[in-house]
Amino acid sequence: MTEPSTTRAGADPAPAPSATAARRGPVVAALMLAMGLAALDGTIVSTAVPQIVGDLGGLSVFSWLFSGYLLAVTVTLPVYGKLSDTFGRKPVLIAGTVLFLAGSLLCAAAWSMTSLIAFRVVQGLGGGALQGTVQTIAADLYPLKERPKIQAKLSSVWAASSVAGPALGGLLAGYADWRWIFLVNVPVGLVALWLIGRHLREPARTAPRARVRIDWAGALAIFATGSVLVTALVQGGVAWPWLSAPSLALLGGAAALAALTVAVERRAAEPIIPGWVWRRRTIAAVNLSLGALGLLMVAPTVFLPTYAQSVLGLGPIAAGFVLSSWTLSWPLTAALSNRVYTRIGFRLTAVLGVSLALLLLLAFPFLPFPGEPWQPALLMLLLGGSLGLFQLPLIVGVQSTVPYEERGTTTASVLFCRQVGQSVGAALFGAVANGVLAACLGAGTDLDTLARSLDSTDRIRRAVDAAVDWVYLGAAAAAALALLALLTVAPRRFPVLKEATGGDD
Repeated sequence: MTEPSTTRAGADPAPAPSATAARRGPVVAALMLAMGLAALDGTIVSTAVPQIVGDLGGLSVFSWLFSGYLLAVTVTLPVYGKLSDTFGRKPVLIAGTVLFLAGSLLCAAAWSMTSLIAFRVVQGLGGGALQGTVQTIAADLYPLKERPKIQAKLSSVWAASSVAGPALGGLLAGYADWRWIFLVNVPVGLVALWLIGRHLREPARTAPRARVRIDWAGALAIFATGSVLVTALVQGGVAWPWLSAPSLALLGGAAALAALTVAVERRAAEPIIPGWVWRRRTIAAVNLSLGALGLLMVAPTVFLPTYAQSVLGLGPIAAGFVLSSWTLSWPLTAALSNRVYTRIGFRLTAVLGVSLALLLLLAFPFLPFPGEPWQPALLMLLLGGSLGLFQLPLIVGVQSTVPYEERGTTTASVLFCRQVGQSVGAALFGAVANGVLAACLGAGTDLDTLARSLDSTDRIRRAVDAAVDWVYLGAAAAAALALLALLTVAPRRFPVLKEATGGDD
């Protein structure tokens, strides 16, 4: 039983890009290379932090190497989504790749921690185009039945990057120079640019406009709102207490800017984030669900390595393998998910996936103390499988409910919500973990301090175990929110449009 194919009033079926099957292969290779640039970025840099700090200094602000990049990616996603719908995917992806490579070259030439952070932001401005536009082109290239194939390939890029990134970063930083972790982006990006320029052919614009009006005021308002909000979430509880004047001022400023953004977007002729993104039940439900996914993903990615080292007594490499087990099952179940959603629909497949994830997250606090490494690794393997059934049907499904000229905006909106969810999760779960540790070990104790400490007494191990248990319970609550959004907001059947390529009939 398949999702119904309908055509919404006033919406034309999505045209297929004029790529033949033979030409599609090089385009897919280009998309995987471009996605690889974004996927490797965080993991490859993290292992070189000691060498970077030793060379440039700036230990007190090094976290902004990651926060600045995340900030730039998050706030530019909706902007690039709208631009790709207005001007086409190809010019936006090329411009984003060029900007990312320019940022990489500047990072390699950085002379201080401040300059490196600034150039990481430039990288992030290009990274926003890479993440959103690659996903949109992938949906353009394939009809509904075949989209899990390309999505699984893109998921495998993230999986491989999570394993290879730390190793490659460590090798380059230890045996060459940390600047090479940015320079290696250049040949990869140039190959991607050549393949995109030579092989990607977009359909002719069906309704060319005499004059394209860009909502620059809306773009600036979104950028300002996202910048202030992400800064508040990243720095709160780290650079200053949550209830301090800086935190309250930033959160209040973010709320005021959000209200201003809504007012600007309502008056814009071509808004960056149009109102229909939230008025259509399907898109709104997917936005909320993937926002919750971003929230729950923080628990394993941020806290499981500390748990594996502090509680299980593993080394950094072995702890990384415990975490990476979910990257093996996620692409596999994503690739096979079409066999499920073609029978029971997108919504029920996602409900099945997130329900399994909820049970697995609830099971984590019941692991024995201290336990064996295979136990959390098995849970992560199963969790990755459940999330593959959850995320991919939602992305494929929501992309299939909109015409070609709205697909970039729609894809960017769901990725934007996932990124915001990750920022909120990092702040929220960090506060939860530190609160539990303070209750167990006394005021002034936090996870960052313990992670850098060589002390591993039984009392500390039990405190870290309790803190991570509570974080996983919080992740389970996020999974419950995603389930609630799917059951109450999402329609029972996604209103899939007929496709010019034959689509899902």
